Amino acid sequence: MKTELEIRQHNALTNARYEYSELQLDLFFFIISKLRRDDKDTIYQLDIMELSRLTGKRYNGAYLQKATADMGSRMLEVEDANEYQQLWMFQRIRYLKGQGIIEFDLTKHVLPYLFELKNNFTSYELAAALRLTSKYAKRIYQYCSQWKDLGETKKYEILELKRMLGLVDDKGTDKMPRISDFRTSVLDIAVKQINEHTELSISYKLEKRGKAFKNVVFTVKPQALAETIPFDLVATAEPLPGIQQHHYDNAARVLDELRITDAKHRQTILASAAHVAEVNRYNHDLKTGKIKPSRNPGGLLLVRLGLVAAKTPKPVA
Repeated sequence: MKTELEIRQHNALTNARYEYSELQLDLFFFIISKLRRDDKDTIYQLDIMELSRLTGKRYNGAYLQKATADMGSRMLEVEDANEYQQLWMFQRIRYLKGQGIIEFDLTKHVLPYLFELKNNFTSYELAAALRLTSKYAKRIYQYCSQWKDLGETKKYEILELKRMLGLVDDKGTDKMPRISDFRTSVLDIAVKQINEHTELSISYKLEKRGKAFKNVVFTVKPQALAETIPFDLVATAEPLPGIQQHHYDNAARVLDELRITDAKHRQTILASAAHVAEVNRYNHDLKTGKIKPSRNPGGLLLVRLGLVAAKTPKPVA
């Protein structure tokens, strides 16, 4: 058991500090699924059509190139009791035109960490990771998968967990300082999605030191999925005509914040330029006070989009 715990504690890129978008995490997990331990080559070819069949998403070439360029330039920080390392994942990335193939040439130094990470997942669990729509849920799913045989994760210091999730920048600025925001926008959404779409059932508990919350621990239990959710219910990642990418990304973030996690609703919203524009308009009106917050602002948005019917007030007797 001691050896297993040591492996968990310095586990590769699971615990490394980096921030990837949902698209970048899809590519990251897909790369991991293709690793071959008996192959000494560092070059792997990924078929975008195969990835699309797995996730139900459509991928635009220009945004793929932007995503991989950003991944290639990012440093991965890996640290244990003995050393601190700065790693880069790729030596080169090639797009084979007309074939829908991306060729990744991985660095020899990152490969052992990728194989160690792959050992935490079965093929089915990698598929589940692709199914999650929140980038924070994808990362927390990684962490919890490490500890599923023990029933509980290690104790994460909240600030360090935020660093691992990309919520603390290089200058030490916390992008989500209020614990209430961290709970609703990160932890609660991750728990909901992981419990709905994977073989894990998780929860978390916050621990105080003095008056402030300092640590978080996740409980992890296996569960049998009642229904396999098809990948084509996951929201599309294809940019929409007339909608800039950052508007699309912001709309997806707003859906997370409002806890709109139903895959069918997300697909319908993010596949429509009009819906994406309305989500951003609604969020602006909500933030500026033009719309008074209700008990369920996410439900109100779905009503405004025409995806659910407004509740009819009960007649007064």
